[in-house]
Amino acid sequence: MKKVDKELFKKIATILGPVGTSIVVLTHHNPDGDAVGSAIGLANLLANRGHKTSIVFPNDFPAYYNWIVVKGELLFYNRQKGKVKKAFNDCEILICVDFNTISRAGKVEKYIQNFKGSTILIDHHPDPENFCNCTVSDVTYSSTAELIFDFITELGLKKFMDISVAECLYTGIMTDTGSFSHNISEPNTYKVVAELLLQGIDAEKIHSNVYHKFSPDRMRFLGYCLHEKMELLPEFRTAIISITRDELKKFNFVPGDTEGFVNYPLSVAGIVFSALFIEKDDHVKISFRSKGAFPVNHFSSNHFSGGGHRNAAGGEEYANLENTLAKFRQLLPEYLHQLVNAEN
Repeated sequence: MKKVDKELFKKIATILGPVGTSIVVLTHHNPDGDAVGSAIGLANLLANRGHKTSIVFPNDFPAYYNWIVVKGELLFYNRQKGKVKKAFNDCEILICVDFNTISRAGKVEKYIQNFKGSTILIDHHPDPENFCNCTVSDVTYSSTAELIFDFITELGLKKFMDISVAECLYTGIMTDTGSFSHNISEPNTYKVVAELLLQGIDAEKIHSNVYHKFSPDRMRFLGYCLHEKMELLPEFRTAIISITRDELKKFNFVPGDTEGFVNYPLSVAGIVFSALFIEKDDHVKISFRSKGAFPVNHFSSNHFSGGGHRNAAGGEEYANLENTLAKFRQLLPEYLHQLVNAEN
């Protein structure tokens, strides 16, 4: 690993020491590819070692991850509340991956708070909250999946890796770097990818499984958003896409359909800041992306109860879509200097 706290890893090795212990691996609400790949990949490795593993997602992940091999018990809190409760009651170890704020677990947060066993957090987002006994956090990693590979290696568990683990971790790295288009400045990312390829994974097939399995409705929805809903604000080097609930219904929205929409406006010359606003029943979900030095994580945490990375963040606003958009526009002049001087 890039940074190794020897005492911390001794403690983690002790926690994970007894083979056969029951472990829950938990990730965040609205799981993305890094969350899915990290959680299932780690759980598969622990299952290979002989642990009883349950992977808990607060809600469903997009259908284009259904091809992933799962060796433990796969549970979704939004439709399996009783089984999730039992898994937490029965397990001895809880491992949280790819989130650094307890509220990101959604309605599963209460199970973290009430858990009496050992807890481990593995994540690459900045400023983690102190809600686990052991925290492995490093923002220099491209993804939590890359960090988990080094976590496994440091603990001497790489011998339990198989192709199912490697496919998961590659999926996490691939999706969190936008198919290796950002967060890829560290050599370690490529070293880890090389190790995963040596496990025999088919990188082209994984890419196809994730990015070439969209529905016709999703493709039409993307075209509609780019043609009808993308608004450019060149004076602020900013682009906006806003989506109403009626538009979601019109295009038969299913979870994951809007994944990546926020990235497209950054392909427009001169645009360095892109924002996607999606109207939900009681709030507006927001995604931010940027190029260069403009810190969307700070923008989001300061104004929209969110956070993330410098160039990729999310947030939310408990107001209607119209008022949320008005608030966003009113903030832009405050950031004019940063946006104008952001790198291309």
